[in-house]
Amino acid sequence: MTDQTLTRPVLVVDFGAQYAQLIARRVREAGVFSELVPHTITAAEVTERDPLGIVLSGGPSSVYEEGAPQFDPAIFELGVPVLGICYGFQVMARTLGGTVAHTGDREYGATDASVVGDGGPLLGGQPAEQNVWMSHGDAVQEAPDGFEVFARTAVTPVAAFGSAARKLYGVQWHPEVRHSDHGQQILENFLHTIAEIPSDWTPGNVIADQIARIREQVGSARVISALSGGVDSAVSTALVQEAIGDQLTAVFVDHGLLRQGERAQVEQDYVASTGVNLVTVEAADTFLGHLAGVTDPEEKRKIIGREFIRSFEGVQRQLVEEAKAEGEPIKFLVQGTLYPDVVESGGGSGSANIKSHHNVGGLPDDMTFELIEPLRDLFKDEVRAIGRELGLPEAIVGRQPFPGPGLGIRIVGEVTRDRLETLRAADAIARAELTAAGLDAEIWQCPVVLLADVRSVGVQGDGRTYGHPIVLRPVSSEDAMTADWTRVPYDVLARISNKITNQVPEVNRVVLDVTSKPPGTIEWE
Repeated sequence: MTDQTLTRPVLVVDFGAQYAQLIARRVREAGVFSELVPHTITAAEVTERDPLGIVLSGGPSSVYEEGAPQFDPAIFELGVPVLGICYGFQVMARTLGGTVAHTGDREYGATDASVVGDGGPLLGGQPAEQNVWMSHGDAVQEAPDGFEVFARTAVTPVAAFGSAARKLYGVQWHPEVRHSDHGQQILENFLHTIAEIPSDWTPGNVIADQIARIREQVGSARVISALSGGVDSAVSTALVQEAIGDQLTAVFVDHGLLRQGERAQVEQDYVASTGVNLVTVEAADTFLGHLAGVTDPEEKRKIIGREFIRSFEGVQRQLVEEAKAEGEPIKFLVQGTLYPDVVESGGGSGSANIKSHHNVGGLPDDMTFELIEPLRDLFKDEVRAIGRELGLPEAIVGRQPFPGPGLGIRIVGEVTRDRLETLRAADAIARAELTAAGLDAEIWQCPVVLLADVRSVGVQGDGRTYGHPIVLRPVSSEDAMTADWTRVPYDVLARISNKITNQVPEVNRVVLDVTSKPPGTIEWE
């Protein structure tokens, strides 16, 4: 491990691609740290980031049309290895003097590509004929001067090219998707052979790096960790505990928005597996009091985020008083913030605020804590790998994600005690049936949502009912940045629906959400 390769990223430049986040993930799968940045990044900003390499994503635009995403041409002169993909490939070609044209011939989906010559360092060692995944209407007709053509298709004369002298390469197809037979090898050829980046981004190295950072940041101070029982908070707490031991106190806030059995899992299973010092805060009345009458989802998230901090501040005062501490107060708070949280909350470079995660955009301005966020640069699967490396049990690291705001953002409408009890009962039934069907490994997450402000007519017990609908939202994903709805077998869905409508009196209808992400987020609020 070297500090240099762990802290210097490969920048993935987003031109509005459907797969930009996927490219970043594939780079990390090759053992290299990556970060998403907008196409508006300048050469000066790139120099400041000091990247080991750059990957230009695809995008829906034509490089020559008005309003198409632009790119600072000076970046190609920095001497940093660059790989262009699809739109990024065409941007590189056009910027450096090649020809990009709309020929009228399109390639979408599976396409046969032919490697030219030995394929150079990008395609070297791969079959001369291979299946790749295309999605373009424009094509590179001529490569820039000094560039060698490495592949072509029946309608695309320049499907891959490169310049060894400048370490600039590109492919028209999408190597980041599994449909491209040798896509990951192309990315790894660029990263390891062309850019000469070692595979240092591993769970063990990330843990060692974070432990060193945490110890430097904290010193001898005492620390509070926000432990919700979810994967993210469990792993971040375990990581900080590994770094500073008894200086850490984990705080579990029972805000009244938990699912059935979650408090017991935290107070018994997690403590038993880690030995962490745990303080439980009873705060249901406080949270529900502040949420009374609130229906706007952003306001809900901000209220929950604020009250979490107020709860932690109360524990901070309590611990200091109990220890009769003198001098420096307990000023650090550990949170399980992940990279997707930061991006969706508008904290990523050039990203829009999709929703304020309670631990990012929902934090109060007057917060006195200094944050420790050891997972802030990680995707969920990387967090699970870190947890396993730290020795956490599979029951904790393998569980489905559950948001910090809890059931408060799974009730569309005002959050009340009665509505929470209704949703808890329905959620428990759905989780039990999915587990019994052996679907836990297939489903990334299955939010169960109560449409509290919606009612529908039903017939139960030979009488008319006017009850609430419950929405099932089973999704499959690799990192929560994109997702598709999971094709749960009909018989499983039927059992869930029958049990909910029979056992939860307030519900007379169960519906299935079949929306991908995008356009829909995984949570409804």
